[in-house]
Amino acid sequence: MDAFFASVEQRDQPEYRGKPLVVGGNGPRAVVAAASYEARQFGVRSAMPVSIARQKCPGLRIVPHRFDVYKSVSRQIREIFYAYTDLVEPLSLDEAYLDVTENTPGHPSAIFIAREIKRRILEQTQLTASAGISVNKFVAKVASGMNKPNGLTVILPEEVPDFVANLEIGKFFGVGKATLKKMHAHHIHFGRDLLSWSLVDLIRVFGKMGTYFYKVSRGIDDRPVKPHRERKSVSSEHTFRHDLTEIGDILHRLEMLSEDVARTLQKLNARVQTVQVKVRYPDFETITRQKTLPFFISSKEEIQDTLQEILAQENLFEKPVRLLGVGVTKLEKKKNKTQLTLPFRDC
Repeated sequence: MDAFFASVEQRDQPEYRGKPLVVGGNGPRAVVAAASYEARQFGVRSAMPVSIARQKCPGLRIVPHRFDVYKSVSRQIREIFYAYTDLVEPLSLDEAYLDVTENTPGHPSAIFIAREIKRRILEQTQLTASAGISVNKFVAKVASGMNKPNGLTVILPEEVPDFVANLEIGKFFGVGKATLKKMHAHHIHFGRDLLSWSLVDLIRVFGKMGTYFYKVSRGIDDRPVKPHRERKSVSSEHTFRHDLTEIGDILHRLEMLSEDVARTLQKLNARVQTVQVKVRYPDFETITRQKTLPFFISSKEEIQDTLQEILAQENLFEKPVRLLGVGVTKLEKKKNKTQLTLPFRDC
């Protein structure tokens, strides 16, 4: 979807149409959840502090989020998807992969289906969507962002090698700021620059992501569209109105976040092996540290104990703290310990 949250607000409030707008809070620590295309012309982007967005765009309208509305619209859009295929893998409220190799209308053209879906979304929601069409997830996702808003980009099978070779490395899915910096330090600026690297060297420099970069630089992405993805992590974080400086306050907040995570694990009937702490400082430097245990845990006390082990290894609180987060990964469902009684029959 195109600037989804912001577009919903402009749809529902005629006075916002054509005006620079962001969805976000008004507090001193608020960040932009979504920016309209009018706001983007001023350099306003998602995840940017609202205070900076105001500086870039005088007269910017700040609109509080309405997640219940966004979720409702998202459900409408997914119902449209399911009219064409059951192979729908949602990535978020406003994005999904669809495999239309076999589709309900039985139409042989993915381009035709994408146009139909875009038309129906516009008719039913008065919102525009952009589509990327290609042979695999990686290329289709990159293509979907190329001609926004209201775009439709097709990369044919024979076009994939040149498309990936000429793609700026910063546009590769999975390349964040830190990875981009490392890529540039190794003189990797485009997809074609990766082709001279061996698989061994890529793994040596980029770890497990090396295998991914080796494959996608060659246009290879074998990941299937998974309509039912298992949840593999749980996290809770909070940005504070005022920086935390007292260690007692910080530890209390970590306890509250641990309790929130443990509550979610209980609802999921799940347990985990890895605990992670996230710390962001006033200058937006962000540090994460984690510990993987040889056994599974699920309670607040166990999560807190693991956090204490992490914090004992390194002092993360020498500077004031803007944000704290607690996360857990390597999640699995708890086994049902109830002994089932099976009917046996004499032979």
